[in-house]
Amino acid sequence: MTGRLSGKSALITGSARGIGRAFAEAYVREGATVSIADIDLARAEITAAEIGPAAYAVKLDVTDQASIDAAICAVEERQGGLDILVNNAALFDLAPIVEITRASYDRLFSINVAGTLFMMQAAARSMIAKGKGGKIINMASQAGRRGEALVAVYCATKASVISLTQSAGLDLIKHGINVNAIAPGVVDGEHWDGVDALFAKHENLPLGEKKKLVGAEVPFGRMGRAEDLTGMAIFLASAEADYIVAQTYNVDGGNWMS
Repeated sequence: MTGRLSGKSALITGSARGIGRAFAEAYVREGATVSIADIDLARAEITAAEIGPAAYAVKLDVTDQASIDAAICAVEERQGGLDILVNNAALFDLAPIVEITRASYDRLFSINVAGTLFMMQAAARSMIAKGKGGKIINMASQAGRRGEALVAVYCATKASVISLTQSAGLDLIKHGINVNAIAPGVVDGEHWDGVDALFAKHENLPLGEKKKLVGAEVPFGRMGRAEDLTGMAIFLASAEADYIVAQTYNVDGGNWMS
């Protein structure tokens, strides 16, 4: 029995760890060859080696156009083209409105928004040149569905990802390229350990308390895990999603309904 992504070539940004790694492992199980594209090349090489021969590491800084172009070229040279892009690389920060710095704003928008846009652009150009369409999956967030008092900039970046998904989806479907997004809720792991520490600082909470509180508020009864998102990531990358265009799917245990 062949997998749903058999013979497909994928690139997942920020996939040396966390959600991106879980997606890479799931894609390989479904028959894809996956580029573990990460700014931390050493960690990406370890991850690729642990996943197996269907995964390989590529250095990628989504804030650097030359790095983006080189990563796409590396996939083209190795696999003959790119079929699936997952824009997973992102950065989080929080602060009250009166304490937001331009440096934090610029960094988050550079990675979360510009990084998503120009990775989509480079991938789309490659897919159009190959002439066989493709799938682009952007990682939004429940934070992009609403504002949060301490998380204005991150929420704005993820709202931008949802908007970019809609516009790019409408523009690229004529080339057979489906652009859609996943909006996770609170996902436990290394990323949320950092988020918890920031909330602890600004809300005067003990470490771990914010994680406990947000987990208890999820209707499903717990925080998400990276593995909870892989089914949607596989589906949107597969032929089963060919008629789905410019949508953002919540995978959040019931936190947000839209």
